[in-house]
Amino acid sequence: MDHSEIEPLFTRGDGAFVFARWGRPMAPVVFGVQEETLSVVKGAIEAVSNLAGLEVVETDPELGSNFMWFFFSEWDELPEVPGLDGLVPDLVPLVNRLKAAEANQYRVFRFDEAGAIKCCFVFLRMDQHLGDVPAETLALSQVVQSVLLWSDMAFRTQSPLAVAGEVTVLRPEIGALIRAAYDPILPGASIDKTHALRLAARVGVAQ
Repeated sequence: MDHSEIEPLFTRGDGAFVFARWGRPMAPVVFGVQEETLSVVKGAIEAVSNLAGLEVVETDPELGSNFMWFFFSEWDELPEVPGLDGLVPDLVPLVNRLKAAEANQYRVFRFDEAGAIKCCFVFLRMDQHLGDVPAETLALSQVVQSVLLWSDMAFRTQSPLAVAGEVTVLRPEIGALIRAAYDPILPGASIDKTHALRLAARVGVAQ
């Protein structure tokens, strides 16, 4: 991938370039699933974090858990989660917007002082469409979309995943980009479009 392919992946609908990666280890917790699905989610988190060189820990010293997954049937269940309204600003208006849009997934990010990701909430309303998606595919897709702050336009026309035989895998160029994005020399966040050039220079090495 060259910079002309990378830049749109972090250019939002309003034209702003915004890049951010995790600035601390992930401390995941998953709500609303059975044990077998929990192990699938943990496996996906481990696979992507290993790719990025991002540590996964039991507890974040500031937040306890900083990568929270919620599986549920209806959006109205979210405001009933104790303490969630304190973690997600304007939770009720957000839920109302998601209901009106008939959305089945949403991610909320929070950032540290340097602009790097410090927390991510993954909300999955398990409608028929998501229910038909294999757990491995759903989990991998969500982790990939949470490991960096991609543009809201990034994967509208092409998924970050691909099917190899009967197995769903991360597209090699997206995997290489994730590895490049976590080069320790690079900053954890940037709003400068030239950051795409710095990423492109490292993608070839990552591949």
